[in-house]
Amino acid sequence: MYKHILIATDGSELADKGLEHGLKLASALGAQVSVLTVSPPLSHNVVQAARIAGIEDPISRYDQQIADEMKEQFASIEKKAAAHGLKINLIHEIDDFPAEAIVRFAKLKGCDLIVMSSHGRRGARRLILGSQTAEVVTTTTIPVLVVR
Repeated sequence: MYKHILIATDGSELADKGLEHGLKLASALGAQVSVLTVSPPLSHNVVQAARIAGIEDPISRYDQQIADEMKEQFASIEKKAAAHGLKINLIHEIDDFPAEAIVRFAKLKGCDLIVMSSHGRRGARRLILGSQTAEVVTTTTIPVLVVR
């Protein structure tokens, strides 16, 4: 049925539910798995504030911090995938718009299912908090499995 599943995660406890569900599904189907994490870039205002505070090369420090976090997160994801007998493709992107990065990656890599988690908020709470999952669902033609 599905041959290449993209699992989008931000490393949160909620996202782990989507990760686990996606890994189980991929294992049952014998599907290829790509796991994508999207981090925001360091904003210009933060860079300026860091330099004023005396921090040299804040961009390099941020990049190193992100690399360290991804190494730890990816090790955990690989361990979970191995428990399901899966070898996975781990990807990290830096983008201001995570939903757009998820949709773009899924299209470029030929994914036929996107798996992600959602809080399931509605109305004003969703508008205030935003929802990357809702944006992915409304902007892609690829099926999306939302785990709550």
